[in-house]
Amino acid sequence: MENIIIHRAATRGHADHGWLNARHTFSFANYYHPERVQFGTLRVLNDDTIAPGMGFGTHPHDNMEIITIPLAGKLAHKDSLGNSGVISSGEIQVMSAGTGIQHSEINGSKEEELKLLQIWVFPDKTDVQPRYDQMKLPACIPNVFRQLVSPNPDDEGVWIHQSAWFNLGEFSKGATVIYQLKQPDTNGVYAFVIKGDVSINEQSLNERDGMGIQETKELIINADCNARLLLMEVPMK
Repeated sequence: MENIIIHRAATRGHADHGWLNARHTFSFANYYHPERVQFGTLRVLNDDTIAPGMGFGTHPHDNMEIITIPLAGKLAHKDSLGNSGVISSGEIQVMSAGTGIQHSEINGSKEEELKLLQIWVFPDKTDVQPRYDQMKLPACIPNVFRQLVSPNPDDEGVWIHQSAWFNLGEFSKGATVIYQLKQPDTNGVYAFVIKGDVSINEQSLNERDGMGIQETKELIINADCNARLLLMEVPMK
């Protein structure tokens, strides 16, 4: 039998720092919910809006896979590995923090807000050599999932140290799409509705709602209107 949890958008943790308006699906910083610490190896899902020219100064991470997806605007990045540049909407960034990395994240525009998703996944091995990558997202094909993240450097998208697959889809009203889990015996899927309204395995979800599902082999997704959906398949242990 499927095991389903639903996190409505309005029930997420919220922090408004003026320059940063953050929504936390899972416990983060000053937001703690004992039943919302993680979903399997998915530890953080932050939905951030950052004011023009503002951002996070240099700070450290270790032993975490960090994926950043700008939704609007430009992210200026600089890290202790010597990487610096701008990641724009339509691109994805990944860092394997491993033994330790320091970086800064700043809104690269002085006029426009930066909106992004930052996602942390526990790695399947610790103390790896830190690494950084970024890439342009695969071209959008309506009603078809695009693979963003996988465990395999030779696959489409960026890769991380975990048996996880992320897929992003743009769906037209009335479309039905089926997602088959890569590893249904060990993995679950956390779905996050970036835009629009969908139903997944007969569960209705609205914009910025999240749903975790375990003990299933597939997701049947129906778009109730034009929608954008991120699926994060991750090991549950």
